[in-house]
Amino acid sequence: QVELVESGGGSVQAGGSLGLSCAASGTIFRVVAMGWYRQAPGKQRELVATINAGGGIEYGEGVKGRFTISRDNAKNTVLLQMNSLKPEDTGVYSCNAYVYTTYNQWDQYWGQGTQVTVSS
Repeated sequence: QVELVESGGGSVQAGGSLGLSCAASGTIFRVVAMGWYRQAPGKQRELVATINAGGGIEYGEGVKGRFTISRDNAKNTVLLQMNSLKPEDTGVYSCNAYVYTTYNQWDQYWGQGTQVTVSS
């Protein structure tokens, strides 16, 4: 019903920058919130950043001041600009969205994930 298509990511040296984007498509009545989570090898998935339709933002610990999330509500797209990257930012970054597919039916969706690798 709803597909999240991610782009961006890749490999960079410490101190560098990368950008991620995620576009939601399909049967969409309204997108409530979109964001990013990441999972490093051997660790649990953790919040990177989320943004709701009203512009409210939450950042995970360790990325505040370095990462910036933004959203284009008209295009159902969320962007993540990652600056001053550190090796500990390495992981699989997955897009997440809470989407109403009808006026009273919603669900949570995930993208396929994209690898971010930061070398020291």
